[in-house]
Amino acid sequence: MIAFVQRCNKLRGVDMTSRNDASAVGASAATAREEDHVLSLACQHAVATITMARPKQFNALSRQLLDALSAQLQAIANDDSIRVVVIAGEGKAFCAGHDLREMLEMEDQREFQSLFAACTRMMMSIQRMPQPVIAKVHGLATAAGCQLVAMCDLAIASSEAKFAVSGVNLGLFCSTPSVPLTRNLSRKQAFEMLVTGEFIDAKEAKDRGLVNQVVDTEHLDAAVTQLCKRIIDKPQVAISAGKQLFYRQLEMGIAAAYQLAGQTMACNMMDAQTREGVSAFVEKRSPTWAVNDNHEA
Repeated sequence: MIAFVQRCNKLRGVDMTSRNDASAVGASAATAREEDHVLSLACQHAVATITMARPKQFNALSRQLLDALSAQLQAIANDDSIRVVVIAGEGKAFCAGHDLREMLEMEDQREFQSLFAACTRMMMSIQRMPQPVIAKVHGLATAAGCQLVAMCDLAIASSEAKFAVSGVNLGLFCSTPSVPLTRNLSRKQAFEMLVTGEFIDAKEAKDRGLVNQVVDTEHLDAAVTQLCKRIIDKPQVAISAGKQLFYRQLEMGIAAAYQLAGQTMACNMMDAQTREGVSAFVEKRSPTWAVNDNHEA
């Protein structure tokens, strides 16, 4: 317990734009202005919950928030005491996409390219980190907010959640959101959302493959907690190696994918916990997983 809390406290020293309280992160939070706090972090039972904290702006992804998310995700990726990451939003919305007011202040194309590059870095860090990342979605998830849901490894939505890639309504095709969207939905379903900008409800999002589960709002916390537990109950090496393999093979031809998968399984079989799990199955007993700080509350 003590070791896990100490490591979580270190994570709270990452980002100067994060909230400076008991459930927050922030390397220089003491010097940051209160209005600049854009993130909070809570750690419990090997789960790190990152909450976007711009409720008045519907958690719009300002450059500051993007950089804060990137820094926090990187810190968590390097800490094996964290087994699962949850991304949530404070207030009425999950995330309304890019901060349009901030974008209107930009005049040089290089500024826009820098902004979208920062967004891409943050999104890709989710896929590259060893821990599974769950989007906890309530309210609206639009444009880059919908992109964020699609980039997360898993997603659980409130029955009241709504999703859209609605930039086309403003004359701005959601090009970057289209990348993960087309990797979650069928091509025709994704393209329909992109060219119409229309909203879909949580049930439709599940039917199309954008989210894993839809639950009543009052059960959202419990559903996320239960999914986290189901992941943490599995050996860490299998989850982290499996996540890396999952995304790498998706971009390969089938022969190369099989080759990489075989190499991954061979390495996986050399792990002590894997050997214990297989032995327990053969011997018809429950496995005895190694006990370490990763499983402490």
